[in-house]
Amino acid sequence: MILRSNDRQWGAVAKFFHWTIAVAIIGNGTFALLVDLARSPMQKINWIALHKSIGLTVLALVLLRILWRKLDRRPREEAGSRWQRWAARAVHATLYGLVVALPLSGWWFNSVAGKPLQWFKLFNLPALATKNEALSHWAHGVHEYLYWFLLLVLAAHVGAALKHHLQHNDDVLRRMLPFARLRNGSTSPGERP
Repeated sequence: MILRSNDRQWGAVAKFFHWTIAVAIIGNGTFALLVDLARSPMQKINWIALHKSIGLTVLALVLLRILWRKLDRRPREEAGSRWQRWAARAVHATLYGLVVALPLSGWWFNSVAGKPLQWFKLFNLPALATKNEALSHWAHGVHEYLYWFLLLVLAAHVGAALKHHLQHNDDVLRRMLPFARLRNGSTSPGERP
């Protein structure tokens, strides 16, 4: 597997960021929805702290991914109509924006709620805003609705990838899958057959 992307497919680093961030966001969002199932108040506090730490990790990973994307090549776009290429770019830009906004909104919510923010109990992070109980409920709603909107956009992203894979039989999905072979079965330059 190649580390850097080429004109045919995404490299291992881009794939690592893509799948790690996707799993972390979906897993962390699901985990947040289950926090009320904690058996004790202390367990709930620990689960919420873990949710926050994972969210901060997602923020760091997406910022690294954006930096990597600036330094890395991109595979050429698959053939398609102008509106499909525009829609793909719009969905990707929206996903990037939401993946940055979601953890930032959680950090902001935590700040206006006046709660301390630690990353895996290793160090504290500064508040993004001063404590404001009146704003706290609204900030929580923003954070939660951003998650649901992200899932909606993600469904469009996954649906488009599956449409390309199943209906068009092209390499849009294959070139992002960790161990998939491209349609013609060839390897990319620098890879072993």
